[in-house]
Amino acid sequence: MGLDVIHVYLMPGMAANPIIFEHIKLPEDQFKIHWLEWVIPFENESIIDYALRLSKNIEHENIVLLGVSFGGVLVQEISRHIKVRKLIIVSSVKSMHELPMHMVLAKKTKAYKLLPTHLASNIEFFAKYAFGNNVAKRLELYKKYLSVNDSRYLSWAIKQMVCWNQEVYHHDIIHIHGDNDTVFPIKNIKACIVVKNGTHIMIINKYKWFNENLPTLILKD
Repeated sequence: MGLDVIHVYLMPGMAANPIIFEHIKLPEDQFKIHWLEWVIPFENESIIDYALRLSKNIEHENIVLLGVSFGGVLVQEISRHIKVRKLIIVSSVKSMHELPMHMVLAKKTKAYKLLPTHLASNIEFFAKYAFGNNVAKRLELYKKYLSVNDSRYLSWAIKQMVCWNQEVYHHDIIHIHGDNDTVFPIKNIKACIVVKNGTHIMIINKYKWFNENLPTLILKD
């Protein structure tokens, strides 16, 4: 492996473990993949402070930072603290203006406080919140990938997602989004690379698209 290898750090979505990236493979002579993981937030910790704390787990400079869903929000916050070569978000949002209406209403009414996150062990409940409908069909998939079920984390993460207040996004960000995403509908998303028939979990079931296209997107000036 050459000295000029590009380090690529991957951040999973809300409540997900980094196994969602198990099929993401990049040419090993050019790239080295690192998985980031969620940690339990401190009481009343801001997403800014949380991002700073998580950035301490990044051991290289001038990295590529990729995040999925809420992980896409977090990598944008991390990029405020460290220098990144490329910032990539998948199945996510770049600003509060891309949030779906039900999340906007949840913020205004503070309805997110009513979610029974203490029932996080009920994977069917949380899978529906995190990924949308068709839960029964995909329940085994969710059991494998949704492993962060601490109620403190879930309450914090849902609040941070719904109440995220970023107005303006970095102009160089690469946003990859599926046209069948039911969590963050494509109709609300601006300036993105559209993956045909891509759903909210396309990092898992369309990994071939990412393996084929990520190297070019990373290396492109």
